[in-house]
Amino acid sequence: MTAAWPHIRAAQTKRDRFAAYLCDEAATEAVRAICAELDWPLDKIETGGLRTAVQSLSVMASPSILLVDLSDCTDPLRDINALAEVCEPGTIVIAAGQVNDVRLYRDLISSGLQDYLLKPFHPDLLRDALKHAFLILTGPRPDDAIAARPHKSITVTSARGGCGASMVATALADNMASQKGLTTALLDLDVHFGTAALSLNLEPGRGLSEAILNPTRIDGLFLERAMVAAGNKLSILSAEASLNQPILSDGTGYRVLQDEVKNIFECTIRDTPRDLLIYNPELLADVPQLVIVSELTLACTRDVYRLLHWLKSTAPRTEAHIVLNKVAGTGLIELTQREFEDTIEAKVTSVLPEDTKFVRRAAKLGETLSHTGASHRLVAEIEALASHLLTDAPRFEEQMGATKHGATGLSAWLGQLGNLLPGRTKAA
Repeated sequence: MTAAWPHIRAAQTKRDRFAAYLCDEAATEAVRAICAELDWPLDKIETGGLRTAVQSLSVMASPSILLVDLSDCTDPLRDINALAEVCEPGTIVIAAGQVNDVRLYRDLISSGLQDYLLKPFHPDLLRDALKHAFLILTGPRPDDAIAARPHKSITVTSARGGCGASMVATALADNMASQKGLTTALLDLDVHFGTAALSLNLEPGRGLSEAILNPTRIDGLFLERAMVAAGNKLSILSAEASLNQPILSDGTGYRVLQDEVKNIFECTIRDTPRDLLIYNPELLADVPQLVIVSELTLACTRDVYRLLHWLKSTAPRTEAHIVLNKVAGTGLIELTQREFEDTIEAKVTSVLPEDTKFVRRAAKLGETLSHTGASHRLVAEIEALASHLLTDAPRFEEQMGATKHGATGLSAWLGQLGNLLPGRTKAA
């Protein structure tokens, strides 16, 4: 199985992920069952306890995670020291035994073991111990934290359907990974109609659906299995959930997913339906930037205005970036950019030119926009937008100007809107 993020330390991939040395058949079968559930290899689960482990590891490389049975040891602490002499640095060791003694437990933990499990194994405790060891294995080391860059979280939503928010989110994620060099996760949170994987000709899998329905399953190992690699530094989590079984959630799965992804990737781009944000405003709690994709239409203008003022009261620390998409150089438009900005009381961050032929060609080839045409104007604008999002933009409160007509709320906006089109009745 190919890991979803190839940037996990290369040194770890040269060693077996897991090995176990157990004294009895019952323990062996219990470990096999959990490893099969976690999709871990079963060929390194051996019969024989700690002494067998010492003999084997003295002539072969140590696994990343080692489960060793102490049931046949007369002096567990002395034998553990013998194991330490043959184990390579960085090996995570979990011991198991039949002695229920808190002093033994403390002594073993003090000697460097990760955990001590009492036999016979309880499946939940065994599963949790192995998962925790895997998280330690894939998580950042102390020396990694010095060079680590702060995590960048960006949510992309659409003023209305069809504005191209998914295209913008995919293009931004690709740019962050390929041009900015950040390990990037693209989360397509539209579980029924998401297009992130489809646009890149990838199979979405069921990972996102399972994460939303079973938040307790979300961990580093789960994400490794669920996410699809779209490049050396880009991974996608998407879904095409059955329409016959609608997925309903209180938002817990989305929140746990966001927290877990932050521990692995340097950047997260979230393609989020606007309804999902309205129903779960807490999803913006840790999101410093929100990109709202819009068109120059009256309906989009109204909805951007409403989203901005909802955001100001719901998540005032989140910066809003307005992206105008499908802006043609010539032809009929409902509003000008200036009228749009005056009405929403905020400035546009980026203007993406319309090129239906170019976007269609990328979709047919299942490629990112940058791969289809690196020098295209649309790609250049995405590059500029990505660079802007990585800088310290003005706070959201500073973007929102005072109401030009001296009124506030939706009634003032309707008054402005009434002046935009000839023949439209001005609101009272």
